[in-house]
Amino acid sequence: MPRFSVIVPVFKVQGFLRECLDSVLEQSYTDLEVIAVDDCSPDGCGAILDEYAARDPRVRVLHLPQNVGLGRARNAGMPYAEGEFLLFLDSDDTLTPGALRAVADRLDETTDPGHGGPDVLVFDYARTYWWGGTRRNALAHVLAEAGDGTFRAAEHPEILELLMVVWNKVYRREFVAREGFTFPPGYYEDTPWTFPVMLSADRIATLDRICLNYRQRRQGNILSTTSRKHFDIHDQYERVFAFVDSRPELARWRPYLHRKMGEHCLDILAKPDRLPASDKGEFFARTAALFREHRSGPVPPELRVLTGGYPLYRARRGASRAGGELARRGRQARSAAVARTKRGWSAAHGLRPLEPGLAVYSAFSHRGVLGDPGAVYRAARELAPHIRGVWVVRPDQVGQLPPGIEHVAPDSLDYRRVTARATYFVNNVNWPGTLVKREGSVHIHTHQGTPLKYMGADLLGKPGARHGFDVPQMLRRADRWDFSLVANRHSELVWDRAYPCHFTSLRTGSPRNDLLVRARPEDGLPVRARLGIPAGHRVVLYAPTRRDYVRGGHLDRLDLARFAQDLGEGHTLVVRLHPSLADGPARGAGLSELHRRGVVVDATDEPHVEELMLAADVLVTDYSALLFDYANLDRPIVVHADDWGAYAASRGTYFDITADAPGHVTRSYPDLARLFASGAWQDAESTRLRAGFRARFCAFDDGRAAERVVRTLMLGEDVTGPAAAVQVPAQAGHDVLTSS
Repeated sequence: MPRFSVIVPVFKVQGFLRECLDSVLEQSYTDLEVIAVDDCSPDGCGAILDEYAARDPRVRVLHLPQNVGLGRARNAGMPYAEGEFLLFLDSDDTLTPGALRAVADRLDETTDPGHGGPDVLVFDYARTYWWGGTRRNALAHVLAEAGDGTFRAAEHPEILELLMVVWNKVYRREFVAREGFTFPPGYYEDTPWTFPVMLSADRIATLDRICLNYRQRRQGNILSTTSRKHFDIHDQYERVFAFVDSRPELARWRPYLHRKMGEHCLDILAKPDRLPASDKGEFFARTAALFREHRSGPVPPELRVLTGGYPLYRARRGASRAGGELARRGRQARSAAVARTKRGWSAAHGLRPLEPGLAVYSAFSHRGVLGDPGAVYRAARELAPHIRGVWVVRPDQVGQLPPGIEHVAPDSLDYRRVTARATYFVNNVNWPGTLVKREGSVHIHTHQGTPLKYMGADLLGKPGARHGFDVPQMLRRADRWDFSLVANRHSELVWDRAYPCHFTSLRTGSPRNDLLVRARPEDGLPVRARLGIPAGHRVVLYAPTRRDYVRGGHLDRLDLARFAQDLGEGHTLVVRLHPSLADGPARGAGLSELHRRGVVVDATDEPHVEELMLAADVLVTDYSALLFDYANLDRPIVVHADDWGAYAASRGTYFDITADAPGHVTRSYPDLARLFASGAWQDAESTRLRAGFRARFCAFDDGRAAERVVRTLMLGEDVTGPAAAVQVPAQAGHDVLTSS
């Protein structure tokens, strides 16, 4: 008996069907069968299904003699299922890589030897739009908050606030058969399946992982089809109430279901593309009648509109839209007035002299005391304590600040006060365009590392990489720079070319790398302890960068669970995603779940990446700028370049990292696995490559970069000798990049 029976109803999806089937059959977890139900599809779906069945014995095809609809097609497939668990997959959706392995592992975790496995396991999904966007389920937190064990709906009723669909769950087949659950005909067939299932289940478990991509088609989607078939929702809720009436123990759910029914029907009525305009009055009347019939308590305020007539409903809808428009115009007027006030205030304060002892800092778009600006700030507190340092920090990041840090919120009154009077400005991101550079102020731009990928004006020739990025505006902001810090000759040449502005390059090294240059073997122990890494483990830090050739920037390049397993005992795999991917669906696609289970350590939220590098024994990355910083530790680096051609073509790069690598280069996962299995990742060739790379890209990093910045630019000292900071005016006639 297979573990999973995946039932796929198929109708008029020939353009998406192969992708759907491949997403199942190419899962790393292979103990499954596919029951594909051809619902008399008039296109080429039947032939595609037969083709798959002919080459994969796990696929069974059922051709229906006539079209019966989505729900009944699922019913037709269920008697043929032999798996322990059922999963219903719509034929235009796809499973994410590793989904079934994650589901199987979670089922094992939540199986009680005395009671068996869960009746239902609810997992997460992401909407994938026809125009290429991806959005994670907004209520994903409910899955995490449900806890590690199993429960009944009454114990965590918020589980019913998730989308009431059939395809975000797996069901124990014995439970479904015992209860006699089937799908009704018509639209919204998920409703009278999901509510009875969830209310009847004794053991519900959750998995906080994106296991399914829910495709939002531009056309052909039932929910975006204008039709009277949306009236089916009333019959579906009648079935739900009939089920509850047949089970007295579920009577307590009637008020909840009454509210959900009202909300659901009003939502359908409000959608502009669901119901024909001429039928909306009738739909409202039937909804109101159903609402009255099943009323079992006080009417929530938001549903009182159902106790009046359709004309009153329309009037309230119109008033709501008018109120929204008035509010929008009011916000615009207030914003314009505030902008005029700010401009007047800034102009007035711009007449006051600068404060020579005031420095303003920001890093990574106001995220806190981080990176190069953070290192300069700490050096200034020690070497120039008379200079008052103020940080610009977003309100949501204030809780992460160390004690005693003076800070202001972006665009606040205090922000305008300090930026109008400060002499020194230190940032690794451009200041907002509203900040006017005053004569006598010193703007120090630290950048965010050594550049491999195209930056600044070089992006003008890469339209995909600069999508949504205003290069001319960025250059106008960069015109305020006085000094550009560089860690090597390569960076100096790149910034000179990528930012055609009139700054001076300062050969200081990277201040944040001072910590790495001066590192001792024991310096990584505190962060290892904080992350829960066992003593004596070898730490492999995997730090992939974002991709410009996929929307959203995230692309799964490695099966993290497999990599962690292949590394073997005594190893801990630590993963740090690119900061721009931290809040997107990337972590929900598997990383968070693997972290919860202890398979890997998700260190994406660790604020100080320098500390992570101190804790690592080896860095595995693709094209992240971290490899230039990590080289200062003189520890092994592996470049996993399985998509180098696509990356270089879409983003543009200043040199071929696969030809001038800091260590071994792998082109596929088997290459990477063999490299670690053999121990070659730390052989003599790795050491030789790293030495050459360090000579080229760590030339100015000697552990005193922050000191050089403070002494040279804030204290005005003429530093000579090994700690000198050579100043090189930009725009010196470089038109090509040359090797250092």
